[in-house]
Amino acid sequence: MKLHELRPDKGSTKQRKRVGRGHSAGQGKTAGRGTKGQGARSGGGKGPYFEGGQLPLVRRLPFKRGFTNIFRVTYQEVNLVDLARVFSAGDVVTPETMQANGLIKKADAPVVVLGNGELPIALTVSAHRFSKTAQEQIEAAGGSIQTLELLLTGAHATVKKLRKEQVDQLRAERESN
Repeated sequence: MKLHELRPDKGSTKQRKRVGRGHSAGQGKTAGRGTKGQGARSGGGKGPYFEGGQLPLVRRLPFKRGFTNIFRVTYQEVNLVDLARVFSAGDVVTPETMQANGLIKKADAPVVVLGNGELPIALTVSAHRFSKTAQEQIEAAGGSIQTLELLLTGAHATVKKLRKEQVDQLRAERESN
């Protein structure tokens, strides 16, 4: 076999359709583009997103391309194994002490305690939420839990955080009641 004898396999190549080369070629005159209109023009037509001015499907159904729940409350997660590592027996664990020990970033943001790991010591833990296993393990170790109330008011508070003065005012009102 020589270089000039090489040929592609039978049926693996196909000649391109040469449009607009005269009537007898079969794709002459309008060259397969129909008569007049947007599709007949060069650069004509809209992308796959366009539905003739009707609101496109991807805009009618927001969950198809992702959806942001404005009511979502994002919790900072703390595991029991972290509490056992940082705190000693009999300590009172609050979001402020967790922040001071580097377990969470913000003390005023909601905190959830998860049951990952073992807790051999008795602690008094205050958080906004506890998983079932975390609650069972804390109480089994001889500790206690205190569920804090979320200082959020309405839908807007989950999206736009309250100012520090507003949080302090809410705390004062709840303590007075």
